[in-house]
Order: sequence, then structure tokens, then C-alpha cells
Amino acid sequence: MQPPGRLIGSGRDADVYEIDAAWVLRRSRQGWGDQAAEGVVMEHVRAYGYPVPRVRLSDSSRTDLVMERMSGPTMLEALVAGSLGPQEGGAILARLLRDLHTIPARRSGTARILHLDLHPENVILTADGPRVIDWTNTEEGDPALDWALSSMILAQVAVTDTPLAAPATTLLTNLLADPSHLTEDALTEARRRRAANPTMSRTEVELLSTAEELIRSLMP
Repeated sequence: MQPPGRLIGSGRDADVYEIDAAWVLRRSRQGWGDQAAEGVVMEHVRAYGYPVPRVRLSDSSRTDLVMERMSGPTMLEALVAGSLGPQEGGAILARLLRDLHTIPARRSGTARILHLDLHPENVILTADGPRVIDWTNTEEGDPALDWALSSMILAQVAVTDTPLAAPATTLLTNLLADPSHLTEDALTEARRRRAANPTMSRTEVELLSTAEELIRSLMP
């Protein structure tokens, strides 16, 4: 299928193409997930005031999602540039998780909407505040799993020997400042899911054990 405009961004699974000044198209390269279903969840949480881009809902394609074009750096870009401190970044991630988990699920009376991939690359810092993108992994369930996966993603960076290790550790420490949101069972499940993630490299998988140890050291 011909893309609508120039390529303006790429992730592990998807490419983002320009449509016009207001809209972009995100297209999955591997065909993973269901973009139409993802858009429905985004509109659901947006109806409760949660900060996500607007989407144009369509059930005609599982690989394409048309959404509002966001202007601003990702949280990761802001951290690298020094325009955002890791303490503040961790507090923002924690607030985004807390706010998300106040929203009732669409299909269950007891579960909550989960993002399951909330980390600095999936938060865009716009002039109007942070916006959460990439809802490919979204499910309904126990909020503890959301906290565990965000923690595991940060911890995998924190235990590397890269320049991002120190800020990732600070982000993780601030994220876990309220330990009541994280459980042992959720952490075990987060590690299992990360190990099974097809976009992860062998090196990233090998870091999971050390990452889990770091998280546990920060838990009370």
C-alpha cells in the first residue's frame, strides 16, 4: 500500500508518515496488533481526559492508524538534551500511570485500561503537556502489570554501560517512589513478557535478570 506522504519517523515495528500539518499515518511493518482496536482504546481514554492524540477511527485496516500530529520532543529526546531532568521525568511517568488507572475498562467492571509500554520514547512533550502514544500492547487488567512493565523497561536500560544508564536509574527510582503499585506476581509476568517480545535483541533479553534484581533492590 502506497504511503500518503514522506516518512517522518520509525520505531521497532512501525513507520510514521506525514498526511498534512494536522495528521499522520502510523503503519505497522510486521502487521502486529490491531491498529483499529488500538484507536478505539485511545478514544476511550481521551474521553476521560487522558492525554493522547486524537485518532480517526476506521475498521478497514489492521495495520494503519491515522492520528493527530504531535509537536514536541519525546521524553527520551528531552532527557538526552538536558531540557528535562530524570527526577521530573520519573514523576511524569508515575503520574501518567496513576491517571490512566483511574479510567474504567471498556469490557470489565473490575479491570483497568493498561498501556503496557509506557516509557520515555512513548511520551511526547507538547506545549500543552505530555501525550502518550503507541498503544499497540494495550489490554484490560491489573494496574500492577503496567507499573511492572514500565519498571522493567527502565531497568533494562539502567543496567547497561551506556550514558543513559544513570538517568534511567533515577527515572526508575522516582517511578517506584510509591511501591504499593508494584507486586511480585506482576514483576514476574513483566519479565516473562519482555523475554517473549519479538522486537527485543538477545542482549536485551540477557539483561532481564540483572534488571529484575535492580527493581527488587528498589522495592521495600
